[in-house]
Amino acid sequence: MPNPPKPNEVKRKLGNPGKRALPKQSDVIVLHQTNGIPEPDRQLFDAGLALWNKVWSLGQTWISKNTDSELLLMTCEMVDERVRLRALVWNNPEAWRERKALRELDKAIVGNLSLLGFTPTDRTRIGVAEVKGRSKLEELRAKQQG
Repeated sequence: MPNPPKPNEVKRKLGNPGKRALPKQSDVIVLHQTNGIPEPDRQLFDAGLALWNKVWSLGQTWISKNTDSELLLMTCEMVDERVRLRALVWNNPEAWRERKALRELDKAIVGNLSLLGFTPTDRTRIGVAEVKGRSKLEELRAKQQG
Protein backbone atom coordinates (compact mmCIF):
# COMPACT_ATOMS: atom_id res chain seq x y z
CA MET A 1 0.00 0.00 0.00
CA PRO A 2 1.44 3.40 -0.92
CA ASN A 3 2.39 6.00 1.63
CA PRO A 4 -0.34 8.46 2.58
CA PRO A 5 -0.04 11.79 0.78
CA LYS A 6 1.78 14.68 2.42
CA PRO A 7 -0.10 17.94 2.85
CA ASN A 8 1.01 20.82 0.64
CA GLU A 9 2.03 22.78 3.73
CA VAL A 10 4.56 20.07 4.64
CA LYS A 11 5.84 19.94 1.06
CA ARG A 12 6.40 23.69 1.16
CA LYS A 13 8.31 23.45 4.45
CA LEU A 14 10.51 20.69 3.04
CA GLY A 15 11.22 22.71 -0.10
CA ASN A 16 8.92 20.63 -2.33
CA PRO A 17 11.12 17.51 -2.55
CA GLY A 18 8.97 15.90 -5.28
CA LYS A 19 9.27 19.04 -7.45
CA ARG A 20 5.62 18.72 -8.47
CA ALA A 21 3.68 21.90 -9.05
CA LEU A 22 1.97 23.14 -5.90
CA PRO A 23 -0.99 25.49 -5.88
CA LYS A 24 -0.10 29.13 -5.37
CA GLN A 25 -0.64 30.44 -1.87
CA SER A 26 -3.16 32.93 -3.27
CA ASP A 27 -5.19 30.10 -4.86
CA VAL A 28 -5.55 28.12 -1.64
CA ILE A 29 -9.05 28.22 -0.18
CA VAL A 30 -9.06 29.01 3.50
CA LEU A 31 -11.85 27.38 5.46
CA HIS A 32 -13.19 29.52 8.24
CA GLN A 33 -14.22 28.27 11.61
CA THR A 34 -17.91 28.29 12.28
CA ASN A 35 -19.23 30.16 15.27
CA GLY A 36 -20.82 27.45 17.34
CA ILE A 37 -22.64 24.39 16.09
CA PRO A 38 -25.21 25.07 13.37
CA GLU A 39 -28.67 23.54 13.58
CA PRO A 40 -29.25 20.64 11.18
CA ASP A 41 -31.60 21.39 8.27
CA ARG A 42 -33.56 18.17 8.83
CA GLN A 43 -34.63 16.25 11.92
CA LEU A 44 -32.04 14.00 13.52
CA PHE A 45 -32.53 11.53 16.33
CA ASP A 46 -30.24 10.91 19.30
CA ALA A 47 -27.34 9.10 17.58
CA GLY A 48 -27.38 11.32 14.49
CA LEU A 49 -27.57 14.50 16.55
CA ALA A 50 -24.69 13.30 18.74
CA LEU A 51 -22.56 12.73 15.62
CA TRP A 52 -23.60 16.13 14.21
CA ASN A 53 -22.47 17.90 17.39
CA LYS A 54 -19.27 15.87 17.66
CA VAL A 55 -18.21 16.50 14.06
CA TRP A 56 -18.84 20.24 14.31
CA SER A 57 -16.98 20.36 17.65
CA LEU A 58 -13.93 18.35 16.56
CA GLY A 59 -13.76 19.33 12.91
CA GLN A 60 -14.57 23.01 13.10
CA THR A 61 -11.22 24.00 11.59
CA TRP A 62 -11.80 22.10 8.35
CA ILE A 63 -15.54 21.39 8.06
CA SER A 64 -17.30 24.01 5.96
CA LYS A 65 -20.92 24.90 6.61
CA ASN A 66 -21.32 25.86 2.95
CA THR A 67 -19.89 22.75 1.32
CA ASP A 68 -19.86 19.92 3.89
CA SER A 69 -23.10 20.27 5.82
CA GLU A 70 -25.25 18.20 3.40
CA LEU A 71 -22.79 15.28 3.40
CA LEU A 72 -22.59 15.47 7.18
CA LEU A 73 -26.37 15.61 7.48
CA MET A 74 -26.74 12.55 5.26
CA THR A 75 -24.13 10.72 7.34
CA CYS A 76 -25.97 11.59 10.56
CA GLU A 77 -29.22 10.29 9.06
CA MET A 78 -27.38 7.09 8.13
CA VAL A 79 -26.20 6.76 11.74
CA ASP A 80 -29.80 7.13 12.94
CA GLU A 81 -30.85 4.46 10.45
CA ARG A 82 -27.98 2.25 11.61
CA VAL A 83 -29.22 2.35 15.21
CA ARG A 84 -32.68 1.12 14.16
CA LEU A 85 -31.28 -1.49 11.78
CA ARG A 86 -28.84 -2.77 14.37
CA ALA A 87 -31.65 -3.23 16.90
CA LEU A 88 -33.64 -5.18 14.31
CA VAL A 89 -30.66 -7.44 13.52
CA TRP A 90 -29.81 -7.88 17.19
CA ASN A 91 -33.35 -9.03 18.02
CA ASN A 92 -33.70 -11.27 14.96
CA PRO A 93 -30.65 -13.51 14.34
CA GLU A 94 -32.35 -14.92 11.21
CA ALA A 95 -32.41 -11.50 9.50
CA TRP A 96 -29.39 -12.10 7.25
CA ARG A 97 -30.53 -9.61 4.61
CA GLU A 98 -30.82 -6.89 7.20
CA ARG A 99 -27.41 -7.87 8.64
CA LYS A 100 -25.89 -7.53 5.17
CA ALA A 101 -27.58 -4.15 4.76
CA LEU A 102 -26.17 -3.11 8.15
CA ARG A 103 -22.63 -3.97 7.03
CA GLU A 104 -23.11 -2.02 3.78
CA LEU A 105 -24.44 0.94 5.77
CA ASP A 106 -21.38 0.73 8.05
CA LYS A 107 -19.10 0.94 5.00
CA ALA A 108 -21.02 3.93 3.65
CA ILE A 109 -20.78 5.74 7.00
CA VAL A 110 -17.04 5.12 7.22
CA GLY A 111 -16.67 6.34 3.62
CA ASN A 112 -18.54 9.54 4.39
CA LEU A 113 -16.58 10.16 7.57
CA SER A 114 -13.44 9.65 5.52
CA LEU A 115 -14.60 12.23 3.00
CA LEU A 116 -15.17 14.62 5.89
CA GLY A 117 -11.61 14.09 7.16
CA PHE A 118 -12.28 11.84 10.15
CA THR A 119 -9.72 9.13 9.47
CA PRO A 120 -5.98 9.57 10.11
CA THR A 121 -5.10 9.30 6.42
CA ASP A 122 -7.72 11.81 5.37
CA ARG A 123 -6.69 14.28 8.07
CA THR A 124 -3.18 14.03 6.61
CA ARG A 125 -4.54 14.62 3.10
CA ILE A 126 -6.24 17.83 4.14
CA GLY A 127 -3.30 18.97 6.25
CA VAL A 128 -4.79 18.55 9.71
CA ALA A 129 -2.34 17.00 12.15
CA GLU A 130 -2.84 15.83 15.69
CA VAL A 131 -0.40 17.12 18.26
CA LYS A 132 1.04 14.63 20.71
CA GLY A 133 0.94 15.62 24.35
CA ARG A 134 4.56 14.59 24.91
CA SER A 135 7.34 13.40 22.69
CA LYS A 136 8.98 10.01 23.30
CA LEU A 137 12.01 11.75 24.75
CA GLU A 138 9.81 13.69 27.20
CA GLU A 139 8.08 10.45 28.24
CA LEU A 140 11.44 8.73 28.89
CA ARG A 141 12.67 11.69 30.93
CA ALA A 142 9.45 11.69 32.97
CA LYS A 143 9.84 7.96 33.69
CA GLN A 144 13.47 8.46 34.67
CA GLN A 145 12.62 11.30 37.07
CA GLY A 146 9.50 9.79 38.53
